[in-house]
Amino acid sequence: MAARRVPLFLLACGSFNPITNQHMRLFELARDHMHSTGQYQVVGGIVSPVSDGYGKQGLAPAEHRIAMAKLALQSSDWVRVDEWESQQADWTETVLTMRYHYGHILKEYEQSTETQDSNGNTTPPSSPCPQLKLLCGADFLDSFQTPGLWLEDHVEEVAGRFGLVCVSRGGLQPERAVQQSDTLSRHRQNIFQVREWVSNETSATEVRRALRRAQSVKYLIPDSVIEYIQQQNLYTEDSERKNEGTVLRPLAKQAQSLDD
Repeated sequence: MAARRVPLFLLACGSFNPITNQHMRLFELARDHMHSTGQYQVVGGIVSPVSDGYGKQGLAPAEHRIAMAKLALQSSDWVRVDEWESQQADWTETVLTMRYHYGHILKEYEQSTETQDSNGNTTPPSSPCPQLKLLCGADFLDSFQTPGLWLEDHVEEVAGRFGLVCVSRGGLQPERAVQQSDTLSRHRQNIFQVREWVSNETSATEVRRALRRAQSVKYLIPDSVIEYIQQQNLYTEDSERKNEGTVLRPLAKQAQSLDD
């Protein structure tokens, strides 16, 4: 039965500023849920930190966010950190990051499943083609409704071609975001909603605030990440003012595309 399941990769994009235990918990929750459908076999997870070009206030340099994510995920045997998006000079649209990773996934799949018959002809693979879905928190679906943040054809591609696995926390209701969007509603069968019953409202924003105030963040982020932050002197009052007053690159970029 498991052999006939669709191989599935989960991709999480974001600042990871810094990565928290809750970020990593999303992967575990999503994997359990997708396995429970009987349709999928989760074979890999990808953490893709955004580039410095994102322009968010208090965003630590990508090299540090990558290093912290790698430290945090040393204990995972299926989730890895990918640096491609973080190395781009400009902010990269989520759909472009998904295309990039899916292209690599398909290439590896084709190379691993190609066989030749007795005449030397290549035969098509018999196992199901892998899929890639975007892993996100409940608040992410609301971002589709933010004016100027998303291009409509990108929403269509993310929801229709790839699909999403959305983990809801607290009082957030992702089903409402799906209902309010014609595009998301049309592809609701490709949007998997996962409920987190163990309440954990940890956010990277709260972690940075505590660090700035010299308060403990132990058990909110891995000890290895805490040690790295201390060594590199990250998340100070000065660093939190970085990019202050800067328009987020996604908003500026989409506005520019509309003007062109």
